[in-house]
Amino acid sequence: MVPALATTAIFTFIWTWNDFFSQLIYLTDPDLYTVPVALRAFVDAQAGTNWGAALAMSVVSLVPIFLVFLFGQRFLLRGIATTGGK
Repeated sequence: MVPALATTAIFTFIWTWNDFFSQLIYLTDPDLYTVPVALRAFVDAQAGTNWGAALAMSVVSLVPIFLVFLFGQRFLLRGIATTGGK
């Protein structure tokens, strides 16, 4: 049961981390913005955007997802392997 629950937790974390529209609707204070909303707010359509800083922020935002996948990979593989057909 642990691999299935860990797989569900990993997928839920990744989907929640990457969610954009619900946070855009509910969060009004820029100090509370999540990573995708803050990245979008950083890119300015009217003025010049600092693309180096935007790309650096997007790479840093991938670190937690990469770490969750790296440490949960064995549970993820077991959870997917046990749900498949035999």
